[in-house]
Amino acid sequence: MTETTLTTSLPVSPLPGSGLPGSGTATRSAVLDEAHLGDIHGAFGTIRLDDHAPRGLSAKLRTLLAIVGPGLIVMVGDNDAGAFATYGQAGQNYGTHLVWTLLLLVPVLYVNQEMVLRLGAVTGVGHARLIFSRFGRFWGAFSVIDLLLLNALTLVTEFIGITLATGYLGLPKIPSVLLAAAIIISSAFTGSFKRFERIAMTLCFGSLLLIPLYFLIHPASSQMARAFVVPGLPGGSGQLATVMLLVISIVGTTVAPWQLFFQQSYVIDKRITPRFMKYEKADLCLGIVVVVVGAAAVMGISTAAFAGTGGFGNFTDAAGLAHGIAAHAGKLAGVLFAVALLDASIIGAFAVSLSTAYALGDVFGIKHSLHRGVEGARGFYAVYAGLVLVAAVIVLIPGSPLGLLTMGVQALAGVLLPSASVYLLMLCNDRQVLGPWANGRRTNAFTALVVGVLVALSLILTASVIWPGITASAIFDILGGSGAAGLLLAGFRLWRQRGRAVEPIDRTGKEDWRMPPLDTLARPVFSTGHRVGMAVLRSYLLVATVLVIVRLVQLALAG
Repeated sequence: MTETTLTTSLPVSPLPGSGLPGSGTATRSAVLDEAHLGDIHGAFGTIRLDDHAPRGLSAKLRTLLAIVGPGLIVMVGDNDAGAFATYGQAGQNYGTHLVWTLLLLVPVLYVNQEMVLRLGAVTGVGHARLIFSRFGRFWGAFSVIDLLLLNALTLVTEFIGITLATGYLGLPKIPSVLLAAAIIISSAFTGSFKRFERIAMTLCFGSLLLIPLYFLIHPASSQMARAFVVPGLPGGSGQLATVMLLVISIVGTTVAPWQLFFQQSYVIDKRITPRFMKYEKADLCLGIVVVVVGAAAVMGISTAAFAGTGGFGNFTDAAGLAHGIAAHAGKLAGVLFAVALLDASIIGAFAVSLSTAYALGDVFGIKHSLHRGVEGARGFYAVYAGLVLVAAVIVLIPGSPLGLLTMGVQALAGVLLPSASVYLLMLCNDRQVLGPWANGRRTNAFTALVVGVLVALSLILTASVIWPGITASAIFDILGGSGAAGLLLAGFRLWRQRGRAVEPIDRTGKEDWRMPPLDTLARPVFSTGHRVGMAVLRSYLLVATVLVIVRLVQLALAG
């Protein structure tokens, strides 16, 4: 893993002790690929590197159009084939009763993705490489292997979505899958970041097909509005465990580890720097609105389509949703849903494949940018294309356990998400990495709460895969135990920190501050509590991952 030290003429106002020169000239940068430096070429505009002119309202709008992309693509990519199935299952089996979960996810999505866009813009180094550098080779290798395994499985689910959508549309399976794979690969092989982003943004607009479909089916508006603000767990005590597991699946499909790696690297590849942070946060907020509206639309559509029919409470798959929608509102409605599913599967495949290619490029020091042609970044494009082709072949193999693969994605995502969030929180508190952009107390408090909730949900999901007959009582015991452990940990931390003065973060000149090269940073020193916590997390991840894989293999062998 070699690190290339690049230079940039961006003006810098460093913090004391940052290791950066005083101001203005040829500053060493941590950016690993020189293609990540230069003008911003977005789908809807260009910003020159030397453009520091004051921005009026019209100029701000043009700047936003040029910046928009990373947040929107990562969020729309998250409403992929697996999400369609999960949200559709919630609507078909339980009506609008679980719509409220989507609002709870908004702050979780924003906090996680805001931290990675901050890391990308400030450091210029991808998520996996930062983990390698700051936490050591073991955790770095663990994170990359996790990402490879989970992304490969996720990519298979995207092709499952493609087969379901094209099958409903009456298209032959093998040519449809191969054509989709060719489109996904060729769209990234243009050698132009702008061309790729225009294709991706076109697919983002395609996701808006759910809106006219929603009005075509016309779920009860008052019922949907009430469902957003009135929490409920339907089905009674006998079905509580099943409902809770579906809620956890909604969390798992909406907050996924690949999102963290993708957005950080995509922000870097787009050449976004800290002075555009406000615009990128607006882009992220737009993406979150789109993902919540899309998820609610799928729940509302499936509720209206199956209410009062024999299919209510009997979810099968996304193709079954399309057939039910067509039976309720006509052939056009079914076709619109199938096209939206196909669109979602393709953009999900874009994002998942890129997150893996970016991570491996960052870790192994190979050129990794959409600004480069295939000849200029062969390894990067080989990983991207190889993942897509392997996933396509797996889906085409007769007798492949596609249902188990989908279950495996949900289970492993739930197991691995807490560790990804822990890495993220620790990186965003590393003042050598983020300097004036490091987390404040409020962000840390909220993120720690989110991590605690994710750990509890991860435990429940892991337990449900290993013991399918888990009861509601066992689920609440896990939640209660996790809550008690979290309170004890928080109390112990407050006790340890009593009387200690916390050094304030100097945020002077933060718009121009960039992380120095990684090889100039001192290795972080972890307390005993940190080391013990990381050891416990490491043990849990290893045991839980092995148990989940063993259980999935058992199910596959049992037929």
